[in-house]
Amino acid sequence: MTRSDSEYRVRVGTAEISVTDTGGDGAPVVLLHGGGPGASGISNYSRNIDALAASYRVIVPDMPGYGRSTKYVDHSDPFGYLADSIRGMLDEMGVQQAHLVGNSYGGAAALRLALDTPHRADKLVLMGPGGIGTTRGLPTPGLKSLLGYYAGEGPSREKLATFIRNYLVYDGPSVPDELIDLRYQASLDPQVVADPPLRRPSGLRTLWRMDLSRDKRLRRLPNPTLVLWGRDDKVNRPAGGPMLLNMMPNAELVMTSHTGHWMQWERAELFNALVSDFLSPDTRLASS
Repeated sequence: MTRSDSEYRVRVGTAEISVTDTGGDGAPVVLLHGGGPGASGISNYSRNIDALAASYRVIVPDMPGYGRSTKYVDHSDPFGYLADSIRGMLDEMGVQQAHLVGNSYGGAAALRLALDTPHRADKLVLMGPGGIGTTRGLPTPGLKSLLGYYAGEGPSREKLATFIRNYLVYDGPSVPDELIDLRYQASLDPQVVADPPLRRPSGLRTLWRMDLSRDKRLRRLPNPTLVLWGRDDKVNRPAGGPMLLNMMPNAELVMTSHTGHWMQWERAELFNALVSDFLSPDTRLASS
């Protein structure tokens, strides 16, 4: 296998998506990051890319609204817009089918892409995905912290540190100051401050669009799916894991203790092993 790394921008309509493309000649795997302040593809998957690139072509975009990509998201149907953008990116790259790995916001985008066009996705890996049970009960403390980051007096390093160390991970002190500093600086982009990509849904129609667990297509989705959820997730309720397991016809569920919302970072070694095994043609985790 020949290892190569490249970074480039892909134009999709009026938007540009920044992409890191690494690995060899294996099947393409798209890593879709979460929606927290200052998030980007490389920062969210910093502990996973090299491990997966040993066997796969790993495509890591900054989703619209984040990183070096265009700072715009259609807030009337955000998951649909993200799914269309990623599908358009794959079209421009000549990738007809790819495994989709998504965390939180990225998990919702991956699931929506598969629901709309299941033939464009191969296997799905969803880590604490958004859009699962979002109209059932009040927002979690972690989601309130996330959605309130740009509200009130606006963004601050203290707000971001509280969100990451108190809600995003199980072991807050394990998060280095350097990571928080990096995320904080990225969160201050003037376009993002003026129009945050992740905000409270406005209107019942938008809220229902964002609750993918109410989508009737979910029960017919043919794609093999690995659902990963931290038992101590304070952003998206862990009850979403069993919900997807019972609703999706080809789902497997792995839940771990002492793990928050950021499993790919907190439990990187386990995550890398599970995902590599699941995506393999001879996986022990799913029947093809």
